[in-house]
Amino acid sequence: MYVCLCHGITDRDIREAAENGVHSVRQLGKELGVGTQCGRCASMAREILRECRSQDYLTLANLLAQPA
Repeated sequence: MYVCLCHGITDRDIREAAENGVHSVRQLGKELGVGTQCGRCASMAREILRECRSQDYLTLANLLAQPA
């Protein structure tokens, strides 16, 4: 799904950026241009980043909960 129409950025692009270490909409703006033109995409981009971080947290918590 397209998140940023001004720059043609999809949710997959944002998820990939999150996997590569991007943690904020400001960083997304620097890397992909998200939120730098009209700004309508910023809230959706922020939500996608939150979702990615919560998935990372759950994965880590599950790994730590397993016996060695």
